[in-house]
Amino acid sequence: MHIYVDADALPNPIKEILFRAAIRLRTGLTLVANKTLQVPASEHIAAIRVGQGFDVVDAAIVERVQPGDLVITADIPLAALVIERDAHALSPRGELFSKENIQGRLAMRNLLCELRDGGVMTGGPPPLSNRDREAFANALDIFMTRQSAAKRG
Repeated sequence: MHIYVDADALPNPIKEILFRAAIRLRTGLTLVANKTLQVPASEHIAAIRVGQGFDVVDAAIVERVQPGDLVITADIPLAALVIERDAHALSPRGELFSKENIQGRLAMRNLLCELRDGGVMTGGPPPLSNRDREAFANALDIFMTRQSAAKRG
């Protein structure tokens, strides 16, 4: 299993959690962004810089992801593509996207886009809180523990 990260707008506290987890668990972690990223020197951590453009980062992740991999993203359409490939998607706020919940999340996202396009101010997500960081760390830990247990048998 490998972890891919949609890293363009990922908050630094979430990156730090991922860096520590990759090193501790000896799991591959690749951050993908359209800008240069600083990552710790580790055989388990890499960064890929892709070109500018709409959904270029998403395409690079989808091209690389394999069944069973984990993708960290707040991008609902990317999460849906990852799930179609039998991989997993986790938001930076700790929500695990699944085959059971992704269609509802896509529908809500599309509704909010339509409202914004119609001039309704829906606002963006609130800033990442300590509770969000904790929820992410807990969700990542639970996911990795389950993956490890499944791998053992």
